[in-house]
Amino acid sequence: MAVISVFFIASVQASDVLLASRDGSHHHNSHAAPLTMLNETEVTLYHAPTPPSYYTIDFEDAGEGVRHPGLMMAHIIFMSLAFFVALPIAIAMRSVKHAGRGLAVLAFWVFCTLGCGASGLYKKLTPNMYEGAVHTKHGYLTLLLALSLSVIDILAVLRRIAMFCRSGEKFSINGFWHNTILGHRTSPDSYAAEYAGLVVDEPEEFEEAKISFPLVRQSGDLDPIEEYTGNTAQWANDVHHHHRHYRKHSTTSEGTLYGGSSPMRSLDKIHEVKGASTPKAGLLHRIGKGCFAVLERLLVLAGLAQTLLGIAIYTEGGIFWSYGLVTFARFLGSFAEFGWAWNRTTNRDFVSAEFVESFVIFIYGATNMWMERFGAHSGDPFTTKQIQHIGIAVMFCFAGLIGMGIESKRIRNWLAASTFASVRSEHAPQGAVEEPVSYSASFNPFPALVIGVTGAAMAAHAQTYLFQVQIHALWGNLLVAFSVLRCFTYFFLWLSPPKSVLPSRPPTEALGAFFLACGGLTFMFSTEEITIAAMRRGRDDVMMFLTVAVAMTCFAFCWTLFVVGSKGWLKSRLRPVVSYSSSV
Repeated sequence: MAVISVFFIASVQASDVLLASRDGSHHHNSHAAPLTMLNETEVTLYHAPTPPSYYTIDFEDAGEGVRHPGLMMAHIIFMSLAFFVALPIAIAMRSVKHAGRGLAVLAFWVFCTLGCGASGLYKKLTPNMYEGAVHTKHGYLTLLLALSLSVIDILAVLRRIAMFCRSGEKFSINGFWHNTILGHRTSPDSYAAEYAGLVVDEPEEFEEAKISFPLVRQSGDLDPIEEYTGNTAQWANDVHHHHRHYRKHSTTSEGTLYGGSSPMRSLDKIHEVKGASTPKAGLLHRIGKGCFAVLERLLVLAGLAQTLLGIAIYTEGGIFWSYGLVTFARFLGSFAEFGWAWNRTTNRDFVSAEFVESFVIFIYGATNMWMERFGAHSGDPFTTKQIQHIGIAVMFCFAGLIGMGIESKRIRNWLAASTFASVRSEHAPQGAVEEPVSYSASFNPFPALVIGVTGAAMAAHAQTYLFQVQIHALWGNLLVAFSVLRCFTYFFLWLSPPKSVLPSRPPTEALGAFFLACGGLTFMFSTEEITIAAMRRGRDDVMMFLTVAVAMTCFAFCWTLFVVGSKGWLKSRLRPVVSYSSSV
């Protein structure tokens, strides 16, 4: 593991000087047998000689007298702790408004300070090996974004303190700490916390005072809590009842949860007047909190991008790696409030996870099919490599477009309208047409199709050396395995669509997520810089590469389980735990 990690880090640092022209990566005749031994003459024919790097001066003979590997490793360890340990914990704590989130943010900045200090000292003691590298500039831009979010956090606390001072409220340490410093607000949700997480529990980062409108309650209407107090499991699984109830009343008012005699009705009236008077301010605040939450989560990806900066294959492999981790988090129950954990949701206004996947695939394809010719001169013929990559990008673009179209409710209605186009008006259904059970979930195979075809194509990718062919076949087959398992997920869910708001956790998704993340990591290992470096040092062993990728993926999944589980544990501490009963 350490050997591959060192190769990986060294190749990232050397990326700006080792890469040759864009069309000069594959020079081997695709009809000839791949070579088993490294031909240094052939390598130097198409690539510049490999110059000394930070790896060689720290770990090999080229660095006599200027070796400082401890400082470089300290930089890597501290920045990894900041972006991949402290930051995810801070995000999880913020999502549940935990009092310890400030300590997690403080730990993030402590690790960043130590990492930057180690990096600065290393640069002072070591010659600059890569003139013009942008790793440092991009890193400081990422830290600037993180600092901006922290400043916004601090300003929000100062604003609440100023509002408290002007309000003239009676000071109490407990109330000042929870309401002013932490920003907790007493809301009607706290009176029904047992059920709030199962009905319309919106993500905490989007919580805001809701705009309420006067409701006309019918005497025959039953409150959902009153109707199901005797059977929590039945209440949690009866999604159709919740949907009808919140369609009938207002999903934006907490008053639908309480009877007319409830003391919370008076609080609802206050929120109605306040919300009706400042709808634009509430909307802007909600948008601001949403942007803050998105940017904070993008910091984790920005940290990963810093690690992978410089080579396209690292970025593409990093996308698959991140996609696998997100898929595993969905399996564990993340994004269940959106219905993305293969569960039912009472709010049908959210887009499906497949729509987001298709959108990302479309954006990637739409941009890359034009970027492939950026390195070519006017009038240059299309190379085999360009045609291969442009073909994959076009597939991504249009398959993603098809996937988004399938997930669009409007287009679904248009397609359904053709069913009754030839039916005479007197024979047309008079009432609402009942949707089939399969409409309750998304069964969109195109994201899986795109990844599977990409894996199959890359498994057959012609390479100069046999070791490179084997590595490409390895990660290509892992992507194909994910595609097959995702199709199995759809098959089983088609037979029995989700009926509960709780995550269904199909085991095929756990396996598929693992293969996808492991395939993305092996994808990054298959770059020429790493494979040639491994062949030069006698490390061209496919099993070693696979076991390292599997070990790192298992470690990342274990950490994901810890973060998602910790978030759930913190929520259970703040809200009463709902009891569940077996449906068998």
